[in-house]
Amino acid sequence: MYQRILVATDGSTLSKKAVTSAIELAATCGALLIALKVVPRYPQAYFEGSIPLPVEDIARVEKQWMESAQSLLAAVEKSAKAKGVSSQAVTVKSDVVSDAIIAAAKKHKAELIVMASHGRKGIKRLLLGSETLQVLTHSHIPVLVLR
Repeated sequence: MYQRILVATDGSTLSKKAVTSAIELAATCGALLIALKVVPRYPQAYFEGSIPLPVEDIARVEKQWMESAQSLLAAVEKSAKAKGVSSQAVTVKSDVVSDAIIAAAKKHKAELIVMASHGRKGIKRLLLGSETLQVLTHSHIPVLVLR
């Protein structure tokens, strides 16, 4: 079956369910679990009337986001270890979450990507986008979507 399973998490309630399911699947298959958190870069666009932040403030915010991601992934690794699953934490900085997930899956030779979907429809999906849909349509690796 699967030897390497990548689970993408953002720390949301739905994402936590996907992590739990991925850990259970990895335990069943005896697979390595690769826990991934994509951290955005601080927006650098300057709109009319906005005040650009000093570089030090941007660095501080991005550092906080990275520390938060590492804390989240440490919790995933702890849950995996409790179930007897080997795991690896991966943090990636990217503005395009779906591309980062697909690239990380390729880089770490994952055979399955597990992720959650909020199941937004209509105008909400158009306005908020769907990283899950992008991964589904562009990945050559099987994707398990949980809701």
